[in-house]
Amino acid sequence: MRVGTSKSAPAIFLRATALAGMLLMSALAPVRAETLAYRLSLTEAVAGNPVLEAFYEARDQAPLWTGPDGAPRRAALIAALRAAGDHGLPAGRHDANDLLAALGAASSDRDLGAIEARMSAALLAYARDVHSGVLAPSQVSPEMVRTVTRSDPARILADFAAADPVAFLRSLPPQTPEYARLMRQRHRLLDLTASYGWGPEVPGAKLELGDRGEAVIALRNRLIAMGYMARTASQDFDAPLQAAVIAFQTDHGLSPDGVVGAGTVAALNTSPQKRLESVIVAMERERWMNFDRGQRHIWVNLADYSAKIIDDGKVTLQTRAVVGANARDRRSPEFSDEMTHLIINPTWHVPRSIATKEYLPELQNDPNAVSHLDLFDRSGRRVDRASIDFTEFTTSTFPFLIKQGPGDANALGKVKFMFPNRWNIYLHDTPQKSLFSREARAFSHGCIRLNDPFDFAYTLLARQVDDPESYFRRILETGRETRVDLAVPVPVHLVYRTAIMPARGKPQYRADIYGRDAEIFEALTRAGVALPVPQS
Repeated sequence: MRVGTSKSAPAIFLRATALAGMLLMSALAPVRAETLAYRLSLTEAVAGNPVLEAFYEARDQAPLWTGPDGAPRRAALIAALRAAGDHGLPAGRHDANDLLAALGAASSDRDLGAIEARMSAALLAYARDVHSGVLAPSQVSPEMVRTVTRSDPARILADFAAADPVAFLRSLPPQTPEYARLMRQRHRLLDLTASYGWGPEVPGAKLELGDRGEAVIALRNRLIAMGYMARTASQDFDAPLQAAVIAFQTDHGLSPDGVVGAGTVAALNTSPQKRLESVIVAMERERWMNFDRGQRHIWVNLADYSAKIIDDGKVTLQTRAVVGANARDRRSPEFSDEMTHLIINPTWHVPRSIATKEYLPELQNDPNAVSHLDLFDRSGRRVDRASIDFTEFTTSTFPFLIKQGPGDANALGKVKFMFPNRWNIYLHDTPQKSLFSREARAFSHGCIRLNDPFDFAYTLLARQVDDPESYFRRILETGRETRVDLAVPVPVHLVYRTAIMPARGKPQYRADIYGRDAEIFEALTRAGVALPVPQS
């Protein structure tokens, strides 16, 4: 049965719980916990599972599901399993029908012992997936280095046994507004996929203000179907249509010029099925981050080329960002850490990978190349280039350190923001300001460049100095490298979200610049996530 867009996920869950309760309330006779057949069956069923063995040993094999007080728990779990697909989980591995069949066929205490173990195992499997994700990020891609915190299964069983079962199961998924909005968007896209989507595609020809004809009609109809225009009938590319195009472009991370070029046509013609894949991947990513992100935190969305400072759930500052180029050794990784300090007037310590792969060949060709950089030996002494034959060295034997001192041309600009990590990733200023006007901004070696680094610094320092701008500029004017510690470290989250559900406005989508969403969805498909076949 297709879920309608008017039904909220909690309402569906509660109705499913009520139905399951009616079916299961009298399905089992109370277990006599002292029955030897039940005890032996349960012991056999949990053998080899240390968590379940310990849990039932601590309970003296008393039933959690099949005893006189088990019906509400059974009903709540069956309802949760039936709604697993609403979370974009593999419904096949959370199969309520198999459990219901086993419950209905139970005719002995031995049967009940086996069912008892099965239901506890089903709870743990469901809780793991819906709370912290189906996949392990680093197993999908080595560039997704995020650590996922899994709940202790023994704690899950103990807490469930002591809690209201419906409330406990509803507390497992992320409680963020974004996750709830993603669930609602999933239902809307399912409806569109099962019908005719947004109608006929827009032809590929370039369209702009003043054009007219069949292609303009197709464009207008598509934007009407997507909710960007009121229903009108015209073959003219007029001002209202241009305004709708600009709004669509803004929501899809495109240059809002009102001209329908190849990039805008591609976004317009992306099917509800593909958008649904993006939403399901975003839900999985949200589950990977099902933890306290910090009352104040920094949110860098690589796919959106943006960095934000967020306080109490609201954006305090947002700036454009340049992220790692789409190359194997340059893409920005995904992880969370804590920003501890700023460095004003930074020295750029050139990473060895850049020094040997990029600068060594230039020095071999011309010892005076990259003259804005200084070379140092391992003792920290400046090296005279004229005395060195760089052709003697390879990428593995190059013995020098390369640095660029503070200054207007410094590759890091005037300030960098440090959250020390083993990938040597940080946020920083840049002298290459022209890059921020680009639509796609993947150009760096992996670090994140900020369009408004000074404002970023002022906002971070505002909580610890009275006049952060004056304080910052006094240090800046010295020209000396200066470390400024943050009084309270700020969590930093480098994320990758192509489906973004704002509190107000329409859903937003971004290009899968590194192809990571495609990798995740492929892995989810292998795990059993299935989408409906779109209506042709």
